[in-house]
Amino acid sequence: MAVKVLIVEDNPVARSFLCRVVRESFSDGMEITEAGDLEGARQQLARAEAEPGATGFKLILIDLELPDGNGMEFLGELANKPAVKIVTTLYSDDDHLFPALQRGADGYLLKEDRFEVLVEELQRIVRGQPPLSPAIARRLLSHFRPGSSGDSGPMGLNSGFGNLTSTAAAPSGRGVTLEPLPEWERLTPRENEVLTYLSKGFTIKEIANLMGIKWFTVNDHIKSIYKKLNVSSRAEAAVLASKQGLV
Repeated sequence: MAVKVLIVEDNPVARSFLCRVVRESFSDGMEITEAGDLEGARQQLARAEAEPGATGFKLILIDLELPDGNGMEFLGELANKPAVKIVTTLYSDDDHLFPALQRGADGYLLKEDRFEVLVEELQRIVRGQPPLSPAIARRLLSHFRPGSSGDSGPMGLNSGFGNLTSTAAAPSGRGVTLEPLPEWERLTPRENEVLTYLSKGFTIKEIANLMGIKWFTVNDHIKSIYKKLNVSSRAEAAVLASKQGLV
């Protein structure tokens, strides 16, 4: 019997890319279902579970940024489902990583990783190991090291696909009021790099070639930049980049 897989991703090119990754990762027959938003994902899930003798999806890949909501919502809804749930995203920061793990994600992959890296990580499922992009694995390890600069608190990581849980560190000493970071400071290094090229007039395809990543990954970075900086055009983004001395 074919293994049922659900891929929740709004970008059709990225969705096709992930389909290829899944097919390359496993020798079993794969029955892949695609959804471009949360509503579609919920409908596909209900349909799969309603089929006579249905076993439901065995593997679900979930993007965090979707047109009608956040993939975190869907992760919460899948909490009691037996499927292996893998986040596939561009975000490698703690604000996305740890909440996703707390909501039951069994793995966390970055779409900007090379095809062969994603295949290798996804194959860990067969060995009972959580698929983690190298950058994510390094970030998690940093939270276990004594004296680490990680500030998300100690994290209990069970073997295999057990739940990953986070326990917030108890506050000590005097409370310190921190001003929230300006949106500009919240841009990731990759987003800053994309913004710099964008402001210099490079096309999305040219930026992809310069950075060695897929064009749809560049496009997702641009969407994230626009959202964080509250702009809606390349020109507005270029003005802000100029003010910050990036160009």
